[in-house]
Amino acid sequence: MSAVASPLPRPRRQLPLRRWWPVAIIALVVLAAILAPWLAPYDPNAQNLAGRLKPPGTVSRSFHYWLGSDELGRDLLSRIIHGARVSLIVAFASVILSGTVGTVLGMIAGYRRGLVETAVMRVVDIFLSIPAVLLAIITVAVLGPSLVNVIMVLALTRWPRYARVAYSQTLSVATMPYVRLAALMGAGSGRILFRHILPNIIGAVSVVATLEFGLMVLFEAGLSFLGLGVQPPTASWGAMLSTGRNYVATAWWAATLPGLCLFVLVLAVNLTGDAVRDRLDPRFR
Repeated sequence: MSAVASPLPRPRRQLPLRRWWPVAIIALVVLAAILAPWLAPYDPNAQNLAGRLKPPGTVSRSFHYWLGSDELGRDLLSRIIHGARVSLIVAFASVILSGTVGTVLGMIAGYRRGLVETAVMRVVDIFLSIPAVLLAIITVAVLGPSLVNVIMVLALTRWPRYARVAYSQTLSVATMPYVRLAALMGAGSGRILFRHILPNIIGAVSVVATLEFGLMVLFEAGLSFLGLGVQPPTASWGAMLSTGRNYVATAWWAATLPGLCLFVLVLAVNLTGDAVRDRLDPRFR
């Protein structure tokens, strides 16, 4: 009798580690930002001129600089933790504001068509023709640097991207039979937009929002680096890079550590955005 080969066991599907570590990093940064007053060992603005530019691990009479100190003797670890709060607040607020405005205008333009479509999309074309960084710098310079102004400026410069995506998605969804049937049954434009169209385009908008989040973190850091963002003594990663670059030769940690935190956070957000796109868009599955 010939032996019948038994089928090989099917391997279990496991989520690769690369899918989880970016989310873990983002969750860690968010948790640190929320618990900043309790996690930070010292006041981020407390100065100690006797302990200025101390290397990481320095222990003095009243301070223990785990990550070193800056040019004013402020604890770098405390300022990095509080700087994460500023970056996340600006990124979250600007993404929510720009995403809401852009998505609503894009849906209206894609559904109403005609003059409304022409007016909205021409405004979108005008905004997209101007470099976002240049527009943000000019606007902040006119309005003045502050946390609220930075959020408003970033939302003003980034809403056209959401409008483009929502507009193109609405054009395809609006021709679906269930949307036409809802219109024939007497449903208003608002009900059709937010009850039938929005749930079907929210996936594409979410992908854009995830990718835009990392860009907002970079924009905030860039404006603060130029002195147009959050003003001193408030801790900001971009401002810490700006002041720390003057001491790179003698105190590398003053600029390297905030820059490394910025790099890791943006990388984790971008990888998470790619994973969300692969999950929601069937073309990438």
